[in-house]
Amino acid sequence: MVEQKISGCKVLVTGAAGFIGSNLVEDLLDHDNEVIGLDNFETGHRVNIEEFQNHQGFTFIEADILDKEACEKACKGVDYVLHQAALGSVPRSIENPIRTNNINVNGFLNIITAARDQKVKRFVYATSSSVYGTEKRLPKVEAKIGRPLSPYAITKHVNEQYARVYFDLYGLETIGLRYFNVFGKKQDPAGAYAAAIPKFIGQLIKHQSPTIHGDGTQSRDFTYIDNVIQANNIAALSTNPVSLGEVFNVAYGESTNLNELIEVLQELLSDFDPEIANVQIKPGEERIGDVRHSLASIVKSQTMLGYRPKYDLQAGLEKAIHWYWNNLQG
Repeated sequence: MVEQKISGCKVLVTGAAGFIGSNLVEDLLDHDNEVIGLDNFETGHRVNIEEFQNHQGFTFIEADILDKEACEKACKGVDYVLHQAALGSVPRSIENPIRTNNINVNGFLNIITAARDQKVKRFVYATSSSVYGTEKRLPKVEAKIGRPLSPYAITKHVNEQYARVYFDLYGLETIGLRYFNVFGKKQDPAGAYAAAIPKFIGQLIKHQSPTIHGDGTQSRDFTYIDNVIQANNIAALSTNPVSLGEVFNVAYGESTNLNELIEVLQELLSDFDPEIANVQIKPGEERIGDVRHSLASIVKSQTMLGYRPKYDLQAGLEKAIHWYWNNLQG
């Protein structure tokens, strides 16, 4: 089956200098789209968009989604919005719930309202598996969520509710994508809020024990960036009317615990440096706000959107490992 791609359109990517946003920009430019990138560099990095700056199809707006006028300007004449901008991280939201809410809820409201007012065809937005909270049943099914465990999870749940209401009340076509532990090139390994895979790789390269919160048996549905790119494209282009106003899991549909993840990383990285295989792994303190186990059902995404993820954890890491090795040293 030929993969659907947005082509020959004008697309706004918010959070364009972030990990996922910059990968979306690259894919969109590769398929002859005019791309507007919006970012304020609070968590994104200029280096992620440097390669696009001289591309004739790329326009960058340095602004905050809390700036209503900037949101209106960015949405003008746009066919699709791929909204990735947010203040991510469960621990960050626990430390600063007010800032997290301000950006993730008020900022979201600004950009979705601008999309409505500018008559954008469709608004595709990133939400998160963190909304499942206390729901223990596996795999996670979109209709069954628990009580949120962090301010970040609350903000993403609110986004989903607003998007549904904007579809029901105003007719703005919205689709939410619940990302599960995305990894790949341009992922930031630095800082207290770094995602597990780049953080672990950065530590292993330095022959340091990866920092595991708990005993390492907690599990995640790790999702390679190319699967996320596919999901954004097909969500924007879906002709299935029942998909509108809905949310969909974006994952591979397989669970890997952190001990297993580190074994795979050591194996792949040992091709570059054999000593990495000998790094000892030390358990650490449990982290508050974390969901213990995460595994997505992707049945709804498959049946309603035609989602067909190509990369499991091993295949994704094999594709990304050279980027990680070349960029996470030092």
